[in-house]
Amino acid sequence: MVLIRKHTDLKVFQLSFEAGMEVFHLTKKFPKEETYSLTDQIPRSSRSVSGNIAEAFRKRKYPKSFIAKLCDAEGEAAETQVWLDYALKTQCITTIEHKNLIDKYEHIIAMLINMANKPENWTL
Repeated sequence: MVLIRKHTDLKVFQLSFEAGMEVFHLTKKFPKEETYSLTDQIPRSSRSVSGNIAEAFRKRKYPKSFIAKLCDAEGEAAETQVWLDYALKTQCITTIEHKNLIDKYEHIIAMLINMANKPENWTL
């Protein structure tokens, strides 16, 4: 078993950070007319997932706060999926890019739900 000492040791954090970076790189190719909508919104929600996971880890002394931050991360991951749907429909990303990221966020959401359902495995 791996000893988890900081939020960056969490697999769900690593996966969400990786997904956020993928989103960031994808938005670089978005059209200029999307600058204040898709190009702005997708990176914000995707980065917020890992940010909320980091906050949850630091609040693990307080199970209710820990769960609340995990729920925030889950919500941001779901929001990112919606923005990815818009990006697909507006042809800013390909079907393959969309599927890969949607699947990655589904995995992240599942991991967050598992953590929230068993906070005693993570809290101090």
